[in-house]
Amino acid sequence: MKDMLKNSKTLLTKEASSKKWTIIGPGLIVAATGVGAGDLVAALVAGTNYGLMFMWAIIVGAILKFALNEGVSRWHLISGKTIFEGWQAMGKWASGYFGIYAIIWGFVYGAAGTSSCTLAMSAMFPSIPLWGWAIIHGLAGFALTWRGRFQMFQRIMNVLVAIMFITVVGSAILVLPQLDGLWHTAVPQLPKGSLFYALGLIGGVGGSITMASYGYWIQENQWKDRSHISFMRYDSAVAYIVTAIFTLSLLVLGAALLFGTHYSISGEQGLVSFASIMGNELHPAARWLFLLGFWSASFTSVLGVWNGVAYLFADFIRTIRAAHIEKEHLNQTKAYRFYVFWLTFPPMLLHFIGKPVGLIIAYGALGALFMPFLAVTLLWLLNSKKQLPEQERNHWFSNLFLSLCLLLFAVLAASELRHLF
Repeated sequence: MKDMLKNSKTLLTKEASSKKWTIIGPGLIVAATGVGAGDLVAALVAGTNYGLMFMWAIIVGAILKFALNEGVSRWHLISGKTIFEGWQAMGKWASGYFGIYAIIWGFVYGAAGTSSCTLAMSAMFPSIPLWGWAIIHGLAGFALTWRGRFQMFQRIMNVLVAIMFITVVGSAILVLPQLDGLWHTAVPQLPKGSLFYALGLIGGVGGSITMASYGYWIQENQWKDRSHISFMRYDSAVAYIVTAIFTLSLLVLGAALLFGTHYSISGEQGLVSFASIMGNELHPAARWLFLLGFWSASFTSVLGVWNGVAYLFADFIRTIRAAHIEKEHLNQTKAYRFYVFWLTFPPMLLHFIGKPVGLIIAYGALGALFMPFLAVTLLWLLNSKKQLPEQERNHWFSNLFLSLCLLLFAVLAASELRHLF
């Protein structure tokens, strides 16, 4: 009898372990989508200017994004409602904000996201012009998300995440010997005048609108009630650990190759220049490795937005029309496909006519306000007496981290808006 119990316990342990490995996926998608070319630039600049000093900021940023991601998915699993249904319950202002945001932001991001992909691809294959690569990536995003086949989308995203991780982390391992004289810079500090810089680095670790899409992606994995909370937390934790390692690797690359050289990296084009530096300092193959990682990071952001924000928009249309559509079928609706179309084809005009100043200001303002919006709505929903029973509401620990997220993103939003206007 004891042997039977022992064998049963062993089997259960193995089954739980195998289940944990099979659930890794949706979290990696949301984290990878949030890491774009801008985050690559920020981490490289941090290493170039400050050595290893801001490693702490990247770790703190990953922890705070985990708290936000956990809050979004816990709302889905505990309440049985989507995040948009929660916003709708808060009043028309919340759903109205998202509707305006989705249309303006999506139109501009459709051009900006594909443009990021083109820089790396054009550096590897310069025979095709930038606008050509931008259109190719837009059409690829359209083809891979139009039919709403989540399992195919997830497999492609996981392959791209693996490419990101292997190329960038592998490059960082190659330069570790060059950090011998730099480990003293790893002491956590906040030099005078670097507060907003540090906050921006914290705020940029894997954070974007697609954090709100995570609930729809775990729904595709058939996680539908509180019994899946532990799986969800495991999935999110793995995702943001991977994100932190990836971002730290970029900081290490900047520190090892450029710290103390007075060389500066400016904008996304600076990533292409940095790839050339890697080729000169290490090996010509290192240039290709970095450009491949740069491209993967950019294209995961495109695919994640094309799929994830289309879910949100489809839910927006379903909710305001009170349509009788199952949540599981949102990716088969006309609204989902309209938004994929909206992200792909109208923005192609911006590759030829430029970006109108007024539209860019509106895009920047709405984008700056989204993460504070997400944090404040989670605080409201997860503490609401009307929405959740007492035992399911936030504990002080969760409220603390969500409040820190709100404070961080509110400060960053104020800074962004100040520069816009």
